[in-house]
Amino acid sequence: MANHKSALKRIRQTAARRLRNRYYAKTTRNAVKKLRSTTDKAEAKELYPVVSSMLDKLAKRNVIHKNNAANKKSKLARFVNALQ
Repeated sequence: MANHKSALKRIRQTAARRLRNRYYAKTTRNAVKKLRSTTDKAEAKELYPVVSSMLDKLAKRNVIHKNNAANKKSKLARFVNALQ
C-alpha cells in the first residue's frame, strides 16, 4: 500500500475516475445496442446523433480511442442509411 499522501490521493482519484468511465462506457454501449436493434428508420435517425455524441465524448475523455469512436460512428451511420 502507498505511504505518501499524494499517492493515496492518486489512488482515490483513479478509483473514482474508473467508476465514472465504466458508467459512461456502459451507458454508451447500451445506447449502441438500442440503435442496432432498431428496425424503424425514423427512430434510428433520431437516435444516431445522440449515440454519435456519446461516442465523441468518450473519445474526448480518452475512455475509448478516437479511431474506435470513428469506426463505431461510421458503422452505425451505414446501418442507419441501410434501413428501409
